[in-house]
Amino acid sequence: MEGFRLRMASLVRRLFKREKREREGDERLWPEKGEETRERMQEVVAHVYDVTNSPSEKTNNTVSRINCICKDCVGLGGIFHSAIQVYGTHEWSFGYRERGSGVFHCSQGQNQFYTYRQSIVLGETHCSQSEVNKILRELIRAWTGDSYDPLSKNCNHFCDAFCEKLGVRKLPGK
Repeated sequence: MEGFRLRMASLVRRLFKREKREREGDERLWPEKGEETRERMQEVVAHVYDVTNSPSEKTNNTVSRINCICKDCVGLGGIFHSAIQVYGTHEWSFGYRERGSGVFHCSQGQNQFYTYRQSIVLGETHCSQSEVNKILRELIRAWTGDSYDPLSKNCNHFCDAFCEKLGVRKLPGK
């Protein structure tokens, strides 16, 4: 019974803290679970998409065929968009933007501009949710949208930088 009371008291404290954060405006990228205690390691997942956002159906089909031949048959790369998911249900990526950060997020596997291909587990991070929030804030500041370059600073480079900070392996196929 005592254990139950302690858990309930802890739950009530967390609910009041969450309510206070919501009233005052929460600067975190998503709510944190519990206090600043270390939770179990968190899985890091790469979501991979075929870059098929051309208005031309013929171009999109060609890109899909190239990706199938290059990746599936030959084992080389292709023309892909990638994003990283850790904690929560959002994936984080990078793209061109005239002003501000090029870092953005969307629901996992749901980027509306590309065709979802697959998800790849890259490992587990030791970073707490708070540490991941801090890493994302740093990346948001550092990865400006106008610095995007399709060959030297793209979504795949961003994902590799994010993975390095999370302490997991980089995207496969490089």
